[in-house]
Amino acid sequence: MKILITGAAGFIGSFLSKKLVLNQYQIIGLDNINDYYDVSLKYSRLKTTGIDIEEIKYGEFVESKINKNYKFIKLDLEDRPNINKLFKTEKFDIVCNLAAQAGVRYSLKNPDTYIDSNISGFFNVLKACADYRVKHFIYASSSSVYGLNKKIPFSEDDYVQKPISLYAATKLTNELLASTYNHLYQLPVTGLRFFTVYGPWGRPDMAYFIFTKAILENKTIKVFNNGKLARDFTYIDDIINGIEKILQTVENLKDNNTCEILNIGRGQKINLLDFISEIENTLGKKAIKNYVSMQKGDVYETYADITKLEKKYNYKPIINLKEGIEQFVEWYKKFYF
Repeated sequence: MKILITGAAGFIGSFLSKKLVLNQYQIIGLDNINDYYDVSLKYSRLKTTGIDIEEIKYGEFVESKINKNYKFIKLDLEDRPNINKLFKTEKFDIVCNLAAQAGVRYSLKNPDTYIDSNISGFFNVLKACADYRVKHFIYASSSSVYGLNKKIPFSEDDYVQKPISLYAATKLTNELLASTYNHLYQLPVTGLRFFTVYGPWGRPDMAYFIFTKAILENKTIKVFNNGKLARDFTYIDDIINGIEKILQTVENLKDNNTCEILNIGRGQKINLLDFISEIENTLGKKAIKNYVSMQKGDVYETYADITKLEKKYNYKPIINLKEGIEQFVEWYKKFYF
């Protein structure tokens, strides 16, 4: 089984790549290694998969030094000719599209980047999947599509036509494009609405990363909406186990024409101030807090109804917040100190 994972130098993509090659899947990882955040972290993630970063050149494969089932290629999703060439040559069975320009606040300053990557780039991969008859297309959506939905927990059947950030709008567009391609070309598609994913090797622009760094450096943290926010924090291992269960199911389906959206979270909302307290407890150090107003594009809370994923794929998140924060802090201190 040959699988393409886009965003392979990213947080979720790097974890998924490592997990799947251990289970004897043949994996090709793709990433453009952009500088949205520190590229040295992205390169460090690639090193954990056995990629010699000195060998990376645009459009060329680099084979893992530790696992023969893994190869990496640096490529832009917007580069349609090379994306088509890759699909034609490699004949993928399944594609996991995790590459995207992330971040809600960044989209206020750099909207063009989101259109290029999250819509144009996404479409290039989607079209290639249909053109080269990929058996299943799995892609990353986001809990941000729920916007200011007041009905909680959020269900896949909820109304989601009022995104409040450009990032959310691009993710909703992805869902519509995938559904259309399923209808027109019978391409099996599964969209995953990720809820706040955290853990070791995570993104430096995420709150838990920013808070930990600031507390250790005796710097002030901004607490938005005076702390009256809540998120469904989901540990990375639970996310990866969920994706793997979906993969194991869809690869064995016959006459498969799936078109579904799935929430993938912990199924529990946690108040922002409680989240900060957990980081403080783990670090043994208090945060210096600056309470500020709500930011444009932010939502007040996220909370996943994961019933569908539990019933259909036997998904069971098991890592609680205390354990998850402890694992992140342990990694952070080793990596940065």
